[in-house]
Parts: sequence; C-alpha cells; structure tokens
Amino acid sequence: MHDARLDPALLQSFVAVAESGSFTRAAQRVHLTQSTVSQQVRRLEEQLGCELLDRGGRYVTTTPEGERLLGYARRLQQLMAEAVEQVRQTSGQGEIRLGVPEDFAAQPLTAVLAGFADTWPGIRLEVTSGLSHDLWQRFQDGELDLALVKQRVGHAAGVACWPEPLAWIDSRTRPAVARDPVPLVAFPSGGLYRGEMTHALDASGRRWRIGFVSASLASISAAVADGLGISLLPRRLASAPHRLLDDQPWLGTVPAIELTLHAQPEPSAAARDMMERLVALCDQAMGVNPAPLS
Repeated sequence: MHDARLDPALLQSFVAVAESGSFTRAAQRVHLTQSTVSQQVRRLEEQLGCELLDRGGRYVTTTPEGERLLGYARRLQQLMAEAVEQVRQTSGQGEIRLGVPEDFAAQPLTAVLAGFADTWPGIRLEVTSGLSHDLWQRFQDGELDLALVKQRVGHAAGVACWPEPLAWIDSRTRPAVARDPVPLVAFPSGGLYRGEMTHALDASGRRWRIGFVSASLASISAAVADGLGISLLPRRLASAPHRLLDDQPWLGTVPAIELTLHAQPEPSAAARDMMERLVALCDQAMGVNPAPLS
C-alpha cells in the first residue's frame, strides 16, 4: 500500500514541469538543478505507482493520471500559500494578558474588549478576573501584561489611577449592624476590603465574626442585601437593596484605596491601545479624570 502523504517539494517540482512543459524551465522556476527536479518527479511517480508525465515529445505533457493530480497539487499549493500568509499577518502581534477586579469583569468591559478585538484581530487576548492581591502577584511574576488592581494609595505607581471611596454597607430590609458580634460578609483571607474591615472593628472595640465568605462580588453583594452581615465595599457599588452606614460613627473611617492600572515595561502598540481603552473605561466608571498615561 503506497504512502498517502505527498511531499510538497515533490508536488512543487511536478507542477513546475507540467506548467512549463520543460524540466529546464521548471528547474529555473523552482531554483533547483534540472537533475534534482527530474529526481523529485520520479520519486513522486514511484510513490503514486504511475507515470505522471509524458517525456516522449518536444514538450513534456501530463499523462491522464498526471492531469488529475495537477488540479489537486495546485489546490494544495494555494492552501499552503494561504497558510503562510495568515501566519505572517499575525506573527509578532502576540497576546495580551489582562487582569481585572471582578467588578470590572462584566459590562462595560466586554464591550471594550470586543472593540479591541475588532481593531487587533491577530492579538490573542486572555482576561483573568479575581482578587486584587492575586492579580498583583501574577503581574509581579510576569504572568500578566496589564493589571487593573485595587491597592492602598501610593502602594505602587501605575500608568493611571483613580480614587476608590469605600463605604460600610448593610441590608435595607434585614439589617445586621446591631447584632453582637456583628457578622461580616467578606472576601477570602488576604482580600483588601477584609483586612480593612477587621482592622477598623478591632480599633473600635466592637466584637465581630465572619458570617459569609465568597470570592464573588455578586455573592458578596447579595449576601449583604439578604441580611447575612455588613461589608465594606466601593461606595459606587451600593444598590437599592443596600443601606449605607454613614450614620454609624463607631465603624470608623478606613484608609482610602485606589484603582490603579499597571503595565509591564515597554508595552507593544496593541498593549498601549488597550491601556488607553481601559483608562477611558475607568474614567467613566469612577467619575474622575486620571493622571495622563506615561
């Protein structure tokens, strides 16, 4: 049984001879010696078990078997040329690995990402959402090209930053703030808001307990709304089912935090475009103007 795989180099020589009608002209066309072209066609004929070219006349012509093969060979060459062109068009564009907090992982971020993909179709875009301290660690380890993280003011300089006011939030219909110990709805250990909550309550002398833990912002928000405990969240995320606890001075104030966009050194043109899109998104979401990109 003959090997079904066809060597592209052998097909190239065969097509050159069939189209030029001459081994000499075919050799010039494929930049090989005439003897090499002849040997390659012979190998192809041996592989297929039939003669592909009629060498008896003034011009080399295809046999019936060669004529059938010629159409397939031309199609294969066209497909290979298209493959090379597609790879060359996207080579060097690479990928962008972006990390964002969960409250920025849905709309309108997805619309921003869709617009970016339209502009840069060759870029592979990988987006990770999670807790800021995890994103920051991955960024420091070089696993992210761009990272949008919540941090204490001045923790690390970025390309742009926005103030993120925090607020104590309770349920409007099933308040938990008067319970003793006061239950807390919190992110997992290490989360920025969790540490600020426990430090503030320890300073006030109020007893507390962890009542609900989740890495999901949607779950945190729902747990507070349903009365499982109070929480500390960005003020802009308070919704109708929530009550702001600005009238509870014993909760104390918490240090300000900021949303900061970080980028690895020497970002590509595509990465800078993504940075500009993220700045515009955050500017709109936070309602303030950031420092200009450096």
